[in-house]
Amino acid sequence: MDEPACGNSNCIDSVWLLNQLTVGFKDYCFRKSLWVYHFGGASCNNCDIEIIDCLTPRHDLERFGILLAGSIRHADVLLVNGSINRRDKERLLEIYNQAPKPLLVVAIGACGCTGGIFAEGITFAGPVDKIIPVDAYIPGCPPKPEALIAGIIKLAGKKKAESNSGNV
Repeated sequence: MDEPACGNSNCIDSVWLLNQLTVGFKDYCFRKSLWVYHFGGASCNNCDIEIIDCLTPRHDLERFGILLAGSIRHADVLLVNGSINRRDKERLLEIYNQAPKPLLVVAIGACGCTGGIFAEGITFAGPVDKIIPVDAYIPGCPPKPEALIAGIIKLAGKKKAESNSGNV
């Protein structure tokens, strides 16, 4: 443990103490609870239904400490589904830039991962990973709630392992 700036181990430097308390705070939060924000691109809405199904008592995403955030400014994870068209691209970039970092991004469904059946359209702006960095992919059309839960839990576990090893 580092010594306070005053040089005396009995002295408490408030800036030093604050730095010691906040180091790894976000990593600690990744281990305990994740708040997710859902961004739905231009899609058929089947993935939206499956994401909302994860929040119902049948699948109960909250038992893992995962909550749906009403604002991206409170979120730890950004769930993106649907193909991204030119209008959505601007909004997705705006939301991504407003989010607190580090932010985990999950591309959901065939449309979010590759563009799906909409990839050949003239308004298609690209899959999510061509617009913002993506940490995890959950493919399927639509992916089942069990796959969504497993993907998010694995991502949180990966983040926990990275923070414990110091590779963050």
